[in-house]
Amino acid sequence: MGYTIHLGDFEPFINAIKQGFIFTLTIGTTDASLIPGITIAGAKPELTHFTPAADAEYLLLGRCRVINTVPMTPDGKPTPALITRAALRLVNAGVLVVNAGSRVRPLIPYVDLQGEPGLDITRNDALRRDVVERVVDNGLVLGENLGRSFRALIIGESIPAGTTTAMAFLVAMGYDAWHKMSSASPVNPRELKISVVKRALERAGVSKALDDPILAVSKVGDPVIPAMASIAIGAARAGSHVILAGGTQMGAVLAFVKSFDKSALSRLAIATTRWLINDKSADLIGLVKEVYPIPVVSSNLDFRDMPYEGLRAFEEGFVKEGVGAGGSLVAASIMGFDLGRVKMAILRDYEELLKTLRVQGM
Repeated sequence: MGYTIHLGDFEPFINAIKQGFIFTLTIGTTDASLIPGITIAGAKPELTHFTPAADAEYLLLGRCRVINTVPMTPDGKPTPALITRAALRLVNAGVLVVNAGSRVRPLIPYVDLQGEPGLDITRNDALRRDVVERVVDNGLVLGENLGRSFRALIIGESIPAGTTTAMAFLVAMGYDAWHKMSSASPVNPRELKISVVKRALERAGVSKALDDPILAVSKVGDPVIPAMASIAIGAARAGSHVILAGGTQMGAVLAFVKSFDKSALSRLAIATTRWLINDKSADLIGLVKEVYPIPVVSSNLDFRDMPYEGLRAFEEGFVKEGVGAGGSLVAASIMGFDLGRVKMAILRDYEELLKTLRVQGM
């Protein structure tokens, strides 16, 4: 099988996916990504603000517009959007980009929830409360309309340093997320993240668990958390099944949904990659069990036999998840595409990126 079920009953989501789904990529930025060492989702901290827009553009176009370069590191490690794009094109799925609050906006069509970029949570509140409320209101409307049109939604994300703000949000809401958040790096900067979160909570005056998710986001979160949660709630209210496609950040989205509208939880699941599940420095399953035990699945995609070091790097702990990679892979498996065929599609697209890289280097 192309995926493994780790928790809960995933059968209703399989049936819903087979009836038709749309993939939604929610993008946003947080100035926490400018903290040196917090994320590798950009060649240097200031470039992390371009990553979500570039991911969205590559997902739709196969190339980037906001940056005049190929979406991979100089040594060939690609964006996880490479995986998502290949899988979604195989199944011929529709893609909708949603801007929750990105400092750099993609040069493609997208839906705007009228949010704002998140600020550095160690220095400022992340967002004004009225901005979070606007994102939630608009997300609910969007989710409800998508839910009327599709039996299933797969919602992915792109926000550098999002695991740090997700940790801060979860701790602010009373959950033990200190040692459960993953990283795009093979060496998880866990102590740095914990230090940032402690400083943020102290600055915000959060000394006990909050019971208001909008307040928690405005104090120490980011725009993607309420955007994904509200889209999911709206779609669930309309009768759709929703798969949150991502890693440990999905724990924060789950916590927001639980606090805002617990009735939506019965239509939520999480899909990720085996790389994320196998991350010994994180604990997605434990986090989900603590917040609320919804179904969790992971794709069994394996890059150990890939002919390029940049792809084999996923097996060494680089990237692991992002841009809804796990969810798109699980959907491709459900739609009947074996992982061998998915890998060939990924390999073709990767080789196209390498050709472009060589041309740019000439």
